[in-house]
Amino acid sequence: MRVGVFTALLAQLSLDDVLKKLKGLNIGTVELGTGNFPGDPHCKLSMLNNAAERKEFKQKLADNGFTISALSCHGNPLHPNSAIAKKSQEVSRDTIRLAEKLDVPIVIDFSGCPGDSDKAKYPNWVTCPWPPEYLDVLAWQWEKKVEPYWIKQAKFAENHGVKIAIEMHPGFVAYSPETLLRLRAVAGKSIGCNYDPSHMFWQGIDPIAAIRVLGNSIFHVHAKDTQIYGRNLPLTGVLDTKKYTDERNRAWIFRTVGYGHGAEWWSEFISTLRMFGYDYVLSIEHEDSILSPEEGLTKAITFLDGLVIKQAPAAAWWV
Repeated sequence: MRVGVFTALLAQLSLDDVLKKLKGLNIGTVELGTGNFPGDPHCKLSMLNNAAERKEFKQKLADNGFTISALSCHGNPLHPNSAIAKKSQEVSRDTIRLAEKLDVPIVIDFSGCPGDSDKAKYPNWVTCPWPPEYLDVLAWQWEKKVEPYWIKQAKFAENHGVKIAIEMHPGFVAYSPETLLRLRAVAGKSIGCNYDPSHMFWQGIDPIAAIRVLGNSIFHVHAKDTQIYGRNLPLTGVLDTKKYTDERNRAWIFRTVGYGHGAEWWSEFISTLRMFGYDYVLSIEHEDSILSPEEGLTKAITFLDGLVIKQAPAAAWWV
């Protein structure tokens, strides 16, 4: 297992400067955005049809000793606005094609969220089974939008030798282990998850227990923490819609690893990942509004470097 960095937090820097900075922090693995929500500051889809540009890009990474853990194109491919959906879908397909050409095994995306009908203007995320029309909406979404798209998209990824890691996030149809596994059961084994424990914390899901549920569907992991504020939680519950910058009044906020939960928790998280077959990358994602990207990144690297399990386990000689 090794520590990597999702470079979206360094969007203001050029790729050259990002590689120089991360190399100085003993990081050799990056996750790169290619468009949609993460943007594409360091990895352009124009490389897809430009062999010379692609060769230069690969050489730059190799010369600096870097590998790519995943390409990220989180969007809403099921958005009821056809223009938004089309753009998300095109970026996703082109990212899969580029991943194949760059020998990157994983593409990260959101599952998306449709509206409540073909006439809808905005996504409709169903969160309760009553009044009963909500279940009608949910059934329509899965049957008419979710399943047809993801069956086709999963096959497309499989044909290009790439796996799709869905990031479970409220607001989209796959937001929990149960809904992720439902999508995987429909679309096949080329669909798994990009596991971000911070998204489990704020839903009241134990992220370590959820590893045991998700098992080999975990394709990639984000290293990000959440701090729960017990004083505010009874007022708002976990579905808190206040802005992330209203830290004093929110029930929870995203934190740099170690600032929501300590070393003991993260040690067990890392160990359980390995126990259930994940031995790949912990990709640091910084979304902590209390710490600067610079400080949040360096603290996260230092924190995880002392905990991540770097060597393969030995034979159990004592038995």
